[in-house]
Parts: sequence; C-alpha cells; structure tokens
Amino acid sequence: MSITETFFTESAHFAGKHVHLAVTGSVAAYKACELLRAFKKAGLYVSVTVSTGAQHFVQPKLFEALGAIPVYTDSFGGTEDCFAHLEPGTRAQVFVVAPASANAIASLAQGRCDRLFAAQALAYAGPLVIAPAMNPKMYAHPALQQNLKTLSERGVMIVKPQTGVSACGDEGEGRLAHLAEIFWTSLKALALQDMTGLDVLITLGPTREHWDSVRFLSNPSSGRMGMSLALASWMRGAKVHLVQGPGVEFPTPQDFQVVPVQTAKEMYQAARELWPSMDIGMFCAAVADFSPVPYQNGKSKFKKQGVTGPFQLTLQRNPDILLELANDRRPSQKILAFAAETTPDMESLVNLAQEKCKQKHADLLVANRVNPEETTFGSLNNQVCVVNAKGCGEIWPLLNKTEVAWRLCTWLLQA
Repeated sequence: MSITETFFTESAHFAGKHVHLAVTGSVAAYKACELLRAFKKAGLYVSVTVSTGAQHFVQPKLFEALGAIPVYTDSFGGTEDCFAHLEPGTRAQVFVVAPASANAIASLAQGRCDRLFAAQALAYAGPLVIAPAMNPKMYAHPALQQNLKTLSERGVMIVKPQTGVSACGDEGEGRLAHLAEIFWTSLKALALQDMTGLDVLITLGPTREHWDSVRFLSNPSSGRMGMSLALASWMRGAKVHLVQGPGVEFPTPQDFQVVPVQTAKEMYQAARELWPSMDIGMFCAAVADFSPVPYQNGKSKFKKQGVTGPFQLTLQRNPDILLELANDRRPSQKILAFAAETTPDMESLVNLAQEKCKQKHADLLVANRVNPEETTFGSLNNQVCVVNAKGCGEIWPLLNKTEVAWRLCTWLLQA
C-alpha cells in the first residue's frame, strides 16, 4: 500500500494543522518525500528542515517542489529570517524527525544546538515524533539506546525501526519504520486523546471455513472498516487488540496487539479470551454464520472424479460471537455491532438495524447494504445507517471509511 493511499490521507480531521518535518542524515532521507506527500494529501501545512547530512542524499529543492513552505537548511538557505531556529515552534502543532540519525538523536537527547533542526526542536514545546533509521549495530549500541530512553521519558513519541537488511547489507533492527506508521503517529500527536485508558477489542476481516484441505467458504471482506476503527481508536489514545481474519494485509502500528485467526470458531475463542479485560468491543468482522462439516476431517482434498451431478455440503451453525459476548458483559462495557443487509433502499435498512440492535444487545449498530450493485466490500467508502440502543437512528451520506470510523468512536463514547 502506497503511503499516499493509506488510511486517513483522505481524512479532513487534520486539515489546516501544521507539521514541521526535519530530515536528517540517513540513507532513508529520500523516503521523507513520500511522507511529505501524505501530509499534504491529508490537508496539512508542512514546513521542512533538511540537515547538512540529509543533503548528501536529497536536495532541499525537492521538498519545495512537493509543496513544503518554507524549507530550511543548516545555512538558513532560502530564508532571510534570522529567527529560523524559532519559527517552527511558533506555528507547528507537531514536530517530526524522520529519518532520525544517531547523531540527530544524540543532539535531541543532550539538548545540543549544533544543527538548525536541533535548535528548532529545543525551542519547540509541542509533541515531538522521531523515527530512527541507521545501521543495526549503531541502533543496538547502549549509548543510542540510552538516548532513546531519555527522549521517551520526556514524552517524545518514538516510532521504532523495522528489522531487515540495511543499505550496507547488515541485517537487524534499524530500517526506517513503515511510512504509514510514522504518518499515523504524527496524526495521533494532533488528535484529542479522549479514549486514553480504554482497551478496545476489534474483530475484522473475513473468516474461512474449510470443507476440505484446500477449499473453503468465505466472503470478500478486506478488513478496511475494522482497520479504520482500530486506527481511529488508537489515534485517540486507546490500546487496540485486533482479532484478525485471513487475508487482511494492512500494516499496523507496532503496539497493536494482533491475534490472527482463520475460522469463526477461532475468532470466537480469541475474542472470548480477551473480552473480560476490554472496555469496548467493536465487532466488525464478516463472520461466516455456518461452517461445513470437513471432508475426511479436512485432511484430504475432495476428488471430483465419480461425481456426475450436484453434491451436497453439510453445514453447521457457528457461534454468534457478538451475541455470546454481549450476553456476558459488564455494565460498563460498550458494544459496537455491524450488520450487512440486502434492502431496496437505505430507509428500509433503518428498521432492520433497529431490530438487530435490540437482538444483539448492542449500544450502537452500524448497518450497510450489500446488494449486488453495492461495492461495500474492499471499497474506500461506505454509506451506513447508525442506530443506538434507544432506537434512535441516522442515515449517513457516502463517506470515507476513516470518517465513518471517527464518527462512530465519538458516538460510542457518548452512548
């Protein structure tokens, strides 16, 4: 997934905010250009500082061409402002250092002003996000780790690097984190933390119900709606626990707790184990209501030879995950449910949603149409109706799924 196509690049929640991006001396400096593009696509105002080290890999003019205003260099290049070391602090709502080299991290931890970006960061009182990128041996050094610990203790948000092969060929932890995670963390720094302290369980994606060793019954769910809810909750301060069906391939922040499952029974078991310690359950997965009795216990492939006409599969009911957990909830726990229906119009969907909300004992239920002409599964957008336990409902216009998710979090907090 391209960073400019990731979740929340279409969101209007952060439009008009100001992010200052500092790019320091790492081979990964070129990736900051894509990060800038994602910020711009989300409607953010972006200014950039390109350190002397970073200019060995990427030129300041490139950031100007991509829409950054202004672009600072260590020589105050392109600006006549003698207070450039103070400027981002008076305007930016978040200060992002990506990539952050070992030297950059040392400067930030020790309060040195040996580079313009370090002076800007020292004069900045808002949230600071850094994304280290360097050789694995450098990243593992105790001095570097101590500097990161110092910054973390000061409240700096650190986006840990990936493990992999670095530019020099060494393998280990040190590669720049996924750009999507740096982007999301920057947005998290801008968001109201009204879900802080809450543990949120989210089921997402399809289930696969095998009827022989290679064939299964499933559906086209991509998990996009569930991931939108997960990211919205996390950005607003919640601790997120995912029970994730197969085929969901979106990157996630590293502090997500992810339990991968295949079948409806596995999803039920994983969700049931997590549920007692959760504050909110968002049951978004497209769970199969039935599963076939496996051919030869699912250990062999069914052979079509000798079958000349129709043949039958025997189906058995799967557990109703939502209803089972709703019946075993504390009064303080809240439930967000989803329902997919085929109806002639959105107005007809409201009555079905109200009835199902009562049946499932949910605080909030979201219903959408899955008529053959609809493109809900896997799409970026969705039109839904939302009803609460009191029977009140609304039909929302066609919205990006991240916008739907953000609104649902707000509704659920008020339920």
